[in-house]
Amino acid sequence: MHVLQLCLLTTNNYHMSTSNPSLSHLNAQGDAQMVDVSPKIPTRRQAIAAGQVRMSQSTLNAIEAGNSPKGDVLGTAKLAGIMAAKQTANLIPLCHPLPLQKIEVTLTPDETLPGYQIQATVITKAETGVEMEALTAVSVAALTLYDMAKALEKSMQIENIRLLSKTGGKSGDYVASTPI
Repeated sequence: MHVLQLCLLTTNNYHMSTSNPSLSHLNAQGDAQMVDVSPKIPTRRQAIAAGQVRMSQSTLNAIEAGNSPKGDVLGTAKLAGIMAAKQTANLIPLCHPLPLQKIEVTLTPDETLPGYQIQATVITKAETGVEMEALTAVSVAALTLYDMAKALEKSMQIENIRLLSKTGGKSGDYVASTPI
């Protein structure tokens, strides 16, 4: 038996032997499935995610002064985050495509890191939530900030990407116990 076949067999047996009704993205056979949200009523949902990019003080100063070889670091990162939220269903296999009514991405300099705090707010009126869209926006904004500034510093660190809050839906509201 090939290693890949053994891994798949082990994974499928694990899913079948540990069936958990809360794992909605697995069917009775343990195979991945997209959840049917069609019976749900569309409601207003909002998610806020955050992350940070840590860098040297000199890199932060150069970005703030607009002295990056690639141009507008912050504007490009913000736009990339917005575009990424809109593409989440194409990037994350079991995410539903959603009509997004608002996407806001902010990049705030933080001298204490030093670096940038990144936050994304995403709002929809749909049958399922927008947590993944907010997290994707933050992730891609951070990656783009890195790409735009890597000529200044390759040792930057993308850190602490997390969901801060979400509202709406059957599971209720969520607020992280540790804010930014």
